[in-house]
Amino acid sequence: MKRIVFFYALSVLILSSCGVKKLFHGRDEKSNAGKAFTPETYIDRFKYIAIAEMDKNGIPASITLAQGLLESGNGNSELAIKANNHFGIKCNGEWNGKKIYKDDDEKNECFRVYGSAEQSFVDHSEFLKRKRYAPLFDLKKDDYKGWAKGLKEAGYATNPKYPDLLINLIERYQLYRFDGKDYPADRVKREDRVITEIATEKPQETEKGKMKSAVSMKIYEVKEGDTLYSIAKTFGLSVADLKTLNNLQSDTVNIGQLLLVAK
Repeated sequence: MKRIVFFYALSVLILSSCGVKKLFHGRDEKSNAGKAFTPETYIDRFKYIAIAEMDKNGIPASITLAQGLLESGNGNSELAIKANNHFGIKCNGEWNGKKIYKDDDEKNECFRVYGSAEQSFVDHSEFLKRKRYAPLFDLKKDDYKGWAKGLKEAGYATNPKYPDLLINLIERYQLYRFDGKDYPADRVKREDRVITEIATEKPQETEKGKMKSAVSMKIYEVKEGDTLYSIAKTFGLSVADLKTLNNLQSDTVNIGQLLLVAK
């Protein structure tokens, strides 16, 4: 009888742990195997980790999700698939984990490899906790517009349209619904902790490091004869992904137009 009770209790524990895992991840790890993410399935898959990182560090969940969508091509980029790297973060001389090499601004650049996509989201928060981004942590965690503009001003990306791209994604998919309200007491405690971490624990950045984008962001200038299909094919994207990345409403592109591409 005791053996029956033991196995019953063990079964309940296993089923409960599976339920908790599914709740946190939003879907089973293997449920998307072999399938490309859409913006909707990407958001559903990673909204919980984005919210958890927001509550811990104050980065709006909407900003994290929009950056993930933008910089990983909805989770379908080469770096996201092969390295679980959803934000294109490079090694930058301070990374001691696994690495992958691919051409970017320079030939054969080093990118971080993560054991899971969740680790990429956590490291994204840690990556932002450095002096050049410190003023952003004084913003409320539902101020996605302030964060979008502040990231550009701090040198996160060189594309002048970067804030607009983030804001458009946030408002198109209503990602702001995941941003929590800030209560004064909680906000003060969080800001004090994060600012202290930035001041005492993060590596010092050189002037060169401040000027060069530390993440993979590719911009393509449309040339004569280009079509959305040809550009998408060149960078391993679908036409739908390319239109989503650049907030395009039609298939028409113009010579000299700058397009954000993810690979």
